[in-house]
Amino acid sequence: MLTHSVRNIYILLIVISLFITGGCGVYSFTGASIPPEAKTVSVMYFPNNAMLVEPLLSSTFTSALRDKFTNQTNLQMVSQQGDLAFDGEITDYKTTPVAIQSDQTAALNRLTITVNVRFFNKFDESKGFETKFSQYRDYPSEQDLNAVKDGLITEIVEMLVDDVFNKSVVNW
Repeated sequence: MLTHSVRNIYILLIVISLFITGGCGVYSFTGASIPPEAKTVSVMYFPNNAMLVEPLLSSTFTSALRDKFTNQTNLQMVSQQGDLAFDGEITDYKTTPVAIQSDQTAALNRLTITVNVRFFNKFDESKGFETKFSQYRDYPSEQDLNAVKDGLITEIVEMLVDDVFNKSVVNW
């Protein structure tokens, strides 16, 4: 009786695995749905065209987007013309006061980064897009931006990269 139950469990596991792997596209544990014929991805350098230029922001964003696709998919990174391809530019990097207090001073400042991203899918042009992504982080106004910007930039870039990844290959 026990071996019959074990055999049924094995059969159930096989059936479940067939359903999981038998769908359209290539799936990963991140929820990415990538066309099965796609083998490569390219991420061109994102120049910083913002009015206020943070020197390392372009390389930080570009590297983070490349790392996301390298680490979360089975696509091969190529220098240009990948099956999935990204290019664009950083269009805004600014700090603004928020949470104005009664004495007209800001309790918080907000660092905002905006990137314009163009995505091309060689196998399904309808999935391509050009979109501006913007994210921000607030920090106490008594802190100097130079003292906190590295951590803020890291957090903002991570959120931006997640947004780009989700819009391009996660079909939620």
